[in-house]
Amino acid sequence: MAVYKQSLLVFSTLLVAGFAVAAPHRALSAETPVQVNPQNNPNLDALLRQGRELVNSGDYSQAIAIYQQAARLDTENPRIFSGIGYLEARQGNYQASVEFYQQAIGLEPKNADFQYALGYAMANLQNYPAAAAAYRRAAQLDRKNVNARIGLGVVLFQQKDYSGAFKAYQEAIALDPKSWQAYSSMGLVLIQQGNFASAVTVLEQAAKLAPKQASVQLKLGTALLRSGNTSEGIAAFEEAAKLEPRNPEVQLEIGEVLKAQNDFDGALVAYQRAIAVRPNLVEAHAAIGQIQLEKKDFLGAIITFRRVIQLDPDRAEAYYNMGKAFKARDRKSEAIQAFQQALDTYRQQGNNDGAQKAEAALNELK
Repeated sequence: MAVYKQSLLVFSTLLVAGFAVAAPHRALSAETPVQVNPQNNPNLDALLRQGRELVNSGDYSQAIAIYQQAARLDTENPRIFSGIGYLEARQGNYQASVEFYQQAIGLEPKNADFQYALGYAMANLQNYPAAAAAYRRAAQLDRKNVNARIGLGVVLFQQKDYSGAFKAYQEAIALDPKSWQAYSSMGLVLIQQGNFASAVTVLEQAAKLAPKQASVQLKLGTALLRSGNTSEGIAAFEEAAKLEPRNPEVQLEIGEVLKAQNDFDGALVAYQRAIAVRPNLVEAHAAIGQIQLEKKDFLGAIITFRRVIQLDPDRAEAYYNMGKAFKARDRKSEAIQAFQQALDTYRQQGNNDGAQKAEAALNELK
């Protein structure tokens, strides 16, 4: 079987990570009524009503400002702080979200929802040890919290604690045998461990539970390919594309699979579909350039790699490949310039193998 690029596995990792740090549930004042005594503090009650109206209208920034006013009036109400934390997270302000959830936890340390939400924010900051601690605390406080265990599994996976991640997913499945997310995540651990046959079995269960989830089909396709079931693997990727035809990453992965099969024309179609959705997807442009080199379309390759370099000036391989295209077109001085840029960039990045390759190409031209 052909050796498939690591990008297949890397992308699947991103998919599962994206799921398991999904937005926190029930831990926000915007959706959970805050208990106040309007007779003692009518201004607070009015602010909270106004804040909920702003949330419902999608004006999160103004809602945060209103809730902050409410927090100054009621400094002992954890739901207000958790509501602000939620809204900050919705806007991608994860550091601010952490700070507000920590204030909520300081007031109500045994609230599992607050701990789960803190884990979510920490995971998005890539502070995986802190995220793991928060998810563990959430699981301890709420023994039936499936999402906390899935979140824990993902951040442990990011720390390369694969046995710990597998155990967390096992616990999630024991709590909810219909959790396709847990099966999907467990399948990724098995892929990482090289246990492809078991990964296929687990991911087939995830697909049975969630037949319309493209992310499951992507991971199933990866497991099938790695176990030698090429046609079935490609079919799984094609199913993913049907489920999410506007997802550029799905098309990118299909392109990688077809390119590994030397189906360059099919791969080009997939990469072009990816670019049609996301014009600046540098990986797709770079892959097209590599196929153009294989097909001896050297002028096309030069144009493509110039675009790649424009999108990512630090991509050493693009300079190197452009040098190859220039060399094939007998444009010696431009080839030397491209190989020299590749050499310099490889050295800056500490890539010794790349530097040796670029240096050898330069020596052939001098």
